[in-house]
Amino acid sequence: MKAIRRFSVRPVLPEPLAPLHDLARNLRWSWHAETRALFRAAAPDSWEAVGGDPVRLLGAVPTARLEELAADRGFLRRLAVVAGDLHDYLTEPRWYQRAGDELPRAVAYFSPEFGITSALPQYSGGLGILAGDHLKAASDLGLPLIGVGLLYRHGYFRQSLSREGWQQEHYPVLDPDELPLELLREEDGTAVGVALALPGGRSLHAYVRLARVGRVPLLLLDSDVEENGAAEREVTDRLYGGGSEHRLLQEMLLGIGGVRAVRAYCRLTGHPAPEVFHTNEGHAGFLGLERIHELAHEGSAFDAALETVRAGTVFTTHTPVPAGIDRFDRDLVARHFGDDGELPGIDAQAVLALGRETYDGGDPTLFNMAVMGLRLAQRANGVSTLHGRVSREMFAGLWPGFDPAEVPITSVTNGVHAPTWTAPEVPRDAHRLTDAELWELRRTLREQLVHEVRTRLHASCRQRGAARAELGWIDGVLDPDVLTIGFARRVPSYKRLTLMLRDPDRLTELLLHPTRPVQIVVAGKAHPADDGGKRLIQELVRFADDPAVRHRVVFLPDYGMAMARKLYHGCDVWLNNPLRPLEACGTSGMKAALNGCLNLSVLDGWWDEWFEPDFGWAVPTADGLAAADQTRRDDIEAAALYRLVQDHVAPCFYDRGVNGGELPERWIERVRQTLRRLAPKVPADRMVREYVERLYAPAARAHRNLDGTAAGRLAAWKSRVREEWPRVAVDRVEHAGAGVEGASLELGSSLTVRVRVALGALTPDEVEVQAVAGRVDESDALAGADAVRVVLKPGTGPDLEGRWLYEGPLALDRTGSFGYTVRVLPAHPLLSGPAELGLTAAPPDEAGTGGAGGVLLR
Repeated sequence: MKAIRRFSVRPVLPEPLAPLHDLARNLRWSWHAETRALFRAAAPDSWEAVGGDPVRLLGAVPTARLEELAADRGFLRRLAVVAGDLHDYLTEPRWYQRAGDELPRAVAYFSPEFGITSALPQYSGGLGILAGDHLKAASDLGLPLIGVGLLYRHGYFRQSLSREGWQQEHYPVLDPDELPLELLREEDGTAVGVALALPGGRSLHAYVRLARVGRVPLLLLDSDVEENGAAEREVTDRLYGGGSEHRLLQEMLLGIGGVRAVRAYCRLTGHPAPEVFHTNEGHAGFLGLERIHELAHEGSAFDAALETVRAGTVFTTHTPVPAGIDRFDRDLVARHFGDDGELPGIDAQAVLALGRETYDGGDPTLFNMAVMGLRLAQRANGVSTLHGRVSREMFAGLWPGFDPAEVPITSVTNGVHAPTWTAPEVPRDAHRLTDAELWELRRTLREQLVHEVRTRLHASCRQRGAARAELGWIDGVLDPDVLTIGFARRVPSYKRLTLMLRDPDRLTELLLHPTRPVQIVVAGKAHPADDGGKRLIQELVRFADDPAVRHRVVFLPDYGMAMARKLYHGCDVWLNNPLRPLEACGTSGMKAALNGCLNLSVLDGWWDEWFEPDFGWAVPTADGLAAADQTRRDDIEAAALYRLVQDHVAPCFYDRGVNGGELPERWIERVRQTLRRLAPKVPADRMVREYVERLYAPAARAHRNLDGTAAGRLAAWKSRVREEWPRVAVDRVEHAGAGVEGASLELGSSLTVRVRVALGALTPDEVEVQAVAGRVDESDALAGADAVRVVLKPGTGPDLEGRWLYEGPLALDRTGSFGYTVRVLPAHPLLSGPAELGLTAAPPDEAGTGGAGGVLLR
């Protein structure tokens, strides 16, 4: 029989155990070992059964056991210590409180998903895990940050396999009352709600549910409420599900509703109002429109409000390909904004203009969320050095006239929250262990992984229809003394799950090598609509089902945070073989490195900037091949991967007694270097400090400088500059100096560059005239990243034709083919940089100026 009503009955704790409630409801337990140990001690037999979730544990402990604990002095002493530690953690000054007075009073961090713990399954992959680690590190550092997301009643999905190895999706219902959440309430006890206006007079309502992530409140908006109709209740049904309008409503609720939820939370709790808003990928971009609407309601004009909002907004892109960006039909967006929808009083055409693809190749019928995110943020970043470069190239069309290297998108390389991902067996100074101790530590973790894999594999086989009697072989799956490679991530095509299967016979030889065998553990989910990804999983599962190799290669379904930790802890090598440069960052290898696991990866994402031979291996790539040669590229890179494992990785692991001992000394030294030199680079507290110092603090300063009056003046100035810019021109370029007329110039000499510039109605203090110089390539293009920019100074006044003379020295500080050009840029003290307006004026492309608006000196 099926229940027609469902309730959650909360346990009533004896008074001495009351602190357990607060400990269970603050997700700090997910990374605080002592708190988890306390709950495990409360009910050792139930802890594993509830998945290590204290909220579920308290609901499962019998009343008799609670009464027993309430009289247990030893347990109560432990409880007092852990509760006191949490109190100190939540109240004591931390790094942020000592970092200076110019920092933001608060930051709001918006993301479509958050991976905090498997007990709160609101994530699909790396984006959500990164967001969760960002919140945890912000808490550890004392950053007054508010997280904002959606509460998905079905989460992402649970994955299983059919008998044929095809991915099956399951969407269990998540009851908020059984999750580590509390309903945000007004002072009179009513639920805090936000509402969005929909076309046709309808409304979308959502309650605000609060998760406590250490010191950081995480606000999750839930549309499954009685005030909504059936369609509106389903808006927050599942992560990345539904059609285009469904996704648009999710993103409107996240951005617009999220700002309203932040305002309500600050009003009720006294939390400082955020000065900086950070949108993690374009899904939350509508938050900027709501903030413009707030300012417009206070009397600001749209353009002035836009400047204020931009100054205090940070946008992070995680997408290395245009296909990964949300784009909506413009007519669909137009229906949801304006007087019949959301943000009344804001012209729908002004909204549409923010998401318009104005660059070459853009589609004028679509609304691009990343484009809007960049236009609404004065500061933007990618998530690794290489990804920053890829992003500048991908979005360069939004800044015409500027080289990709000058596009104002910086990078902050992702990090991972070390307390979450480091095995409890790994001491803080693990690199100081002796060789024997370090090797024994790694074997212990590998052995734990073997037991975990066998347990999960048995459950998976049973789910696929196998009888218990035919699963005895699982007891021999994996070997705690065999080199273990891990590969676990989402399964889009560019991550190349099956590159290892390119030559099945070659892979089989590696798996079954008589003296240097390899074993591989694989996990990952394909998007429910991605049949191509599901076919890749099926191909790998069928290979792993072969009785000849099934003890050496395993695919584990339902990849999530709990499984991931065991993989990061126990694998010897972490494999990553994306199609370079399509991996924005790829933090899984960082988590593995924290545990002494070595990376074997294509030089993409974070590995591209931090790889050293002491830490692991770089898989050679065939980047120069055209897209049409993808098959050949995969063949080349797979062959390189096989060679690396056979000739370098496996011998390093198995060769013993190099200096007369019985340990793999070369391998242990790589583990030691990984722990000593690489592990300190990857923690998320480094990442969050970079965000604070390089993005949040400058954004807060810019926001403070743009009160209503200043923002109005800046908006009016930008409008005037755009109107006048067609009349700005470089009229004449001259240079003089020793050797200029000779056959060559000498290193260390200099030129005097003189430029005559027409400024229209602009004045010299509204522009900057630059000479840009450096080496040139065979097509006479300046190397943008290495070019030197010299600001030229204006003369005393315009000539009779109204042109201004600018001049300045240009040092010849490098040998070889050398060139320069000049350009005029808008200049204003409140601009974040010279490319902000995307305006530039250069010399005409004519003889005498070097072909491309510049001068070549060979």
